[in-house]
Amino acid sequence: MSEHNKAIVRRLFAELWNNGNLSVADEIFAPTYTHHDPSTPDFGKGPDSEKRRASLYRNAFPDIHLTIEDVIAEGETVMTRWSCRGTHKGDLNGMAPTGKHITTSGVTIARVSNGKIVEGYVNWDALGMMQQLGVVPELAKAKVAVAAGR
Repeated sequence: MSEHNKAIVRRLFAELWNNGNLSVADEIFAPTYTHHDPSTPDFGKGPDSEKRRASLYRNAFPDIHLTIEDVIAEGETVMTRWSCRGTHKGDLNGMAPTGKHITTSGVTIARVSNGKIVEGYVNWDALGMMQQLGVVPELAKAKVAVAAGR
């Protein structure tokens, strides 16, 4: 079962996120799917919520590519450590494109039941991405500016 669940999560990364095949969400997410990620907007439940989430980031970063670094599964739980890269060429929640390239990383923990992802917990370096885009100052630079009396 664990290998089958890993394959479902791999489809999430390869087909939905990297290839932009939004219809795959209907195949791999349960209608009651719940997403837990405090750094992204709440798009509701089910496959449509994931289509909206993927569209948000794929529109903002048209060349987005996620790489699976590790996958560990036991029972219904699949943990994936991933990295991501892309160029900010579209609107991101009202933030105009910066043209800047970003790299970030994160962890997704998915619960798979009866061949569908029913729940997901995502924790990723959203702050680091915002710093790379220049919308949030880097802490080290901010400390230097404060120390210099700026």
